[in-house]
Amino acid sequence: MTTVPLAYQSNTSAAVTDWLNKGDNAWQMISATLVGLQSVPGLVILYGSIVKKKWAVNSAFMALYAFAAVLLCWVIWAYNMSFGDKLLPLWGKAKPALGQKFLIKQAALPATTQYYHNGSIETAMIEPYYPMASMVYFQCVFACITVILLAGSLLGRMNIKAWMLFVPLWLTFSYTVGAFSLWGGGFLFHWGVIDYSGGYVIHLSSGVAGFTAAYWVGPRSTKDRERFPPNNVLLMLAGAGLLWMGWAGFNGGDPYAANIDSSMAVLNTNICAATSLLVWTSLDVFFFKKPSVIGAVQGMITGLVCITPGAGLVQGWAAIVMGILSGSIPWFTMMIVHKRSSLLQKVDDTLGVFHTHAVAGFLGGTLTGLFAEPTLCSLFLPVTNSRGGVYGGSGGAQFGKQIAGALFIIGWNLVVTSVICVVIKVVVPLRMPEEMLTIGDDAVHGEEAYALWGDGEKYDSTKHGWYSDDTQHNRVPSGVTLNV
Repeated sequence: MTTVPLAYQSNTSAAVTDWLNKGDNAWQMISATLVGLQSVPGLVILYGSIVKKKWAVNSAFMALYAFAAVLLCWVIWAYNMSFGDKLLPLWGKAKPALGQKFLIKQAALPATTQYYHNGSIETAMIEPYYPMASMVYFQCVFACITVILLAGSLLGRMNIKAWMLFVPLWLTFSYTVGAFSLWGGGFLFHWGVIDYSGGYVIHLSSGVAGFTAAYWVGPRSTKDRERFPPNNVLLMLAGAGLLWMGWAGFNGGDPYAANIDSSMAVLNTNICAATSLLVWTSLDVFFFKKPSVIGAVQGMITGLVCITPGAGLVQGWAAIVMGILSGSIPWFTMMIVHKRSSLLQKVDDTLGVFHTHAVAGFLGGTLTGLFAEPTLCSLFLPVTNSRGGVYGGSGGAQFGKQIAGALFIIGWNLVVTSVICVVIKVVVPLRMPEEMLTIGDDAVHGEEAYALWGDGEKYDSTKHGWYSDDTQHNRVPSGVTLNV
């Protein structure tokens, strides 16, 4: 008779129940923390570095504020709207996730039981082997990063007070709908639309909502649109690195277990990101004769975004194909289509979030509808016999479902984001006044990112000209962000 070592036994204390898998719980909390680090400090650093110096503090703070605000809203009402009991086919019932009776019981997503047409159970309810507290925290950091990604479209001009109102409203009326519909047991979940880890819930929604909000907020100042150089490219790379490495938790945590599917997801994530970065850089070199560091970061992001809806569901060769397409199609929409489209030129999407997240997220979702491998699908999806189009059978229908799911997310975000912006505009202006736009951080926060001259000394172009964002150089920087 084999004796299980004490460390691996259940019921060794009141805190180690018979349903608790310590490995799964550890991985879930680590994954959640990795995703949290993508935002704080990852995107805080990236946003604070990729913008013009006078907007470094404001851009970083928009991300930091959103993280804190979403976290509190999440546990008070939004978690159960996203993953709780069904209220509507696209929404869960709002209630707190704060009491210990709720948080220490085994995690469960009550609306996820999948039934056949005859009423028999096809796939049992999702019940991971760890407490609800781990699930609430894990899903929270995804909600946080979605709103922060959206902020990338609005940097350099949105009224901070309007942003403070926008965050909880958008979380409540937009994010929760996408999350419940696709993940929490809503109508798209049961219909079989695939979104492994957020290509639609997070990236398509943040890209569309960011672009929509940018339309309503209005553009940056003319001077900023003409010249918006990053204030610290090396620090921007540090933020990008946290984003890339944190994606191991982003995609690796979504099987809700430390299992073979999570391993596939992590490997595919890195394959696609590396391929996409190299393709984007190659296109920059071929067409612009030099590799753009900002472009490489954009290519990395589009690769990470593209693989997200199918990370644990496609084979390694498919991850390479997805990387090639995510490094080229968003590059084309950003560098070619953007410059020829009057609509894209009119809407001031500061960091090109529409291209890096909406386009790449839609691309990844549709490619998942082609490349989702049947055996891998059986490890994860609630709808049995799911497969991508290249594997025949029901694959063609799956591709159609992916497009339909994307259209729902696009339509919902266009309408709801517009309504939220119009409502906020009644209370406070969406855009900063011109005098604040001229000065930047010092006017908005009374703080500046860099003390490049004496404490308390006002900027004087005759003395400090070489530190200025508006320094005239002999050449025009060719970074991707500047071209947007």
